[in-house]
Amino acid sequence: MNPVMKNRLIGCVVALVLFAVDQWSKNYVTKTLGINEIGKAMELLPIFDLRFTRNFGVSLGMFEATSPEMRWGLVLVTGLIALVVTVWMLREKLLGDIIALSFILGGALGNIKDRYELGYVVDFADLHFGDFRPFLIFNVADAAITIGVVIVLARAFFMRDNDDKEVDDLMNTKAADAAESK
Repeated sequence: MNPVMKNRLIGCVVALVLFAVDQWSKNYVTKTLGINEIGKAMELLPIFDLRFTRNFGVSLGMFEATSPEMRWGLVLVTGLIALVVTVWMLREKLLGDIIALSFILGGALGNIKDRYELGYVVDFADLHFGDFRPFLIFNVADAAITIGVVIVLARAFFMRDNDDKEVDDLMNTKAADAAESK
């Protein structure tokens, strides 16, 4: 297997693992721990609680789905975005870019599944410092999407020159592998 295909395979595995961890964590909090109603919470640390909430919107609760048509519209739009991210990921060559996109894809799939099955996204991670909350209540999928976007932006701003050399090195490795196999 050539290095580019290996990187893409790694990206697909990372996306699936993040999807699975997101779904497992939501199931663990809501079913195993029974934190499944608005107002239910469990303090884990003085600055971190498990607190159930339903997110009927998308990022930061915006574009809230207030009807079945809006719910399915959000499922469709987020599904299309996940498809675009998948195609983008499968066109990339460098592992850093692929991993960032796999974080976005894995998180998107987790939230799409919730919205499809439940009509809302289960959020439960509540980071706070007293009454100050730097984030809304979130989940593993939200964290993965955020981390992926930050990595994509950081690589776009700071790594492009290095990436061109890395792509050339990968392509030369591919050519060398092809010549070796003849």
